[in-house]
Parts: sequence; structure tokens; C-alpha cells
Amino acid sequence: MDRPATAVYTHGHHESVLRSHRWRTAGNSAAYLLPHLKPHMTVLDVGSGPGTITADLAGLVAHVTAAEVTAEALELSRAELAARGVRNADFAVADAHDLPFPDDTFCVVHAHQVLQHVGDPVRALREMRRVAKPGGYVAARDSDYAAFAWWPRLPELDEWLALYQRVARGNGGEPDAGRRLLSWARAAGFEDVTPTSSTWCFATPDDRAWWGGMWAERILGSDMARKALATGAATEADLRRISDGWRAWAAAEDGWLSVLHGEIICRA
Repeated sequence: MDRPATAVYTHGHHESVLRSHRWRTAGNSAAYLLPHLKPHMTVLDVGSGPGTITADLAGLVAHVTAAEVTAEALELSRAELAARGVRNADFAVADAHDLPFPDDTFCVVHAHQVLQHVGDPVRALREMRRVAKPGGYVAARDSDYAAFAWWPRLPELDEWLALYQRVARGNGGEPDAGRRLLSWARAAGFEDVTPTSSTWCFATPDDRAWWGGMWAERILGSDMARKALATGAATEADLRRISDGWRAWAAAEDGWLSVLHGEIICRA
């Protein structure tokens, strides 16, 4: 399926979405990158979102640039870094397809959960490579929705997955990006690529309550829900049924869910 050069961000910035994104840290979301970071480095964080990973990275390197596609989204990063007293950072409104930086600017260009939401991930990776210094790193990590695994196997969660994939692709993205990262990196011209994978797992009562409750709200109130209703992909009754399914999964004593991520470290 051909995708436009730009895409609509599927999740939006509903409180339930931000609650999920603010849980992310460099430790639980960029562990594959951390061994490559050195104190003298400069980092561009593409799609910095609410800035929690960005702030962690700033504590490990000389300088970080937080980049988001809109000023409103970038303000989330700015607020987080200010609250944490981060001073070695600046901010830029930037489209991943056309980054507003000179060639060979950054030691590391990082993107977490970004390439699944852009219209042309190969073009975005070429841009990330262009602004990375020779010998520097381009790092990306994306989830792979088709590889999500859970128990109990509730039909409402199968319905949720099919609906999310339909809406995300309708927005111009690729929800099963994790498995494609290596292919996209090769197509972007990288020759030295280290591909890996890692997971998040939600199985304790507290983790299930957090993850399941978060998705029970997202399926009713986020941009994904509005798009599903507007396009006829789902009805209000469908969304309520899926929301109830997430709460049923969270309440199951044997509930378990794993989120697979693909990762790439590319040498520029």
C-alpha cells in the first residue's frame, strides 16, 4: 500500500496517551542505545513527545535537541525538561522527512516509536543519516502490533488489534514497523546495521491495571477513537465493548501481555 509523505499521528495527545508515554524512560525504552552514548556527544531526539526519554538522555551526554512535528507537541517536551532542571537541551519543530539541520550535525540521532507513524520511513531514515556525523549513530525502536501477545485470548482484544491496524494504516502509518526496521535501514542506504529486539511485559496486578486501564480509556477518548468513528471503522458500541475487554483482561489473575519492539543501531 502506498503511503503519503506525511501521516496523521494515530494516538493524539489525550491524557491516557500521555500517561503511557510518560512512563517511558531511557532504561525501559532505549537500553539498546545506552552502551553507545558518551559524555561528549550531541543527540537529536526525533519525536521527543513528553520528553521523559529525552531528559534521561540529556543526563548522559553533552547536549540534546528535542524535536517534534508541531509546536504544541514540542511544548510537552519543553515542560518536562524544565521540570527536571535540564539545561543542556534545545528544541526544534521538525518534520522527520525534512529535518531543519545541516549535514553532519549530531553524534546520535534517535527516534522512539516514530517510524511507525511517518508516511515515508525510508526517507525519514535518510534524513536522520544526513544530519548524523560520519561515524555517528542513527537509532530507532518501534513496536510491532501484529506481534503483541496476550492471555487470556479475549475476542475483544483481537478486535482492538484489527481496529488499531486499520486506523493506523488509514492514517498513513505502519503499525507493524518493528519487523521492518532493518529493511527500511537497508533501503535508506545504511550498510552497518545492528538489529535487535526487546519487549515490555505487563503481568503483575499493578501493571495490568495500568496498561489495561490506559487502553480502556484510549479506545474511548483518544484520536484513534475519533478516527474510528469518523471513518465508520467502529461504532460507539464497538468501542465500549473493546474497552470492557481491556478491563476484563486487566482483572484476570492470569493476565499477561508482551509488546515486541524492533531496534536498529546504524552507523552513519
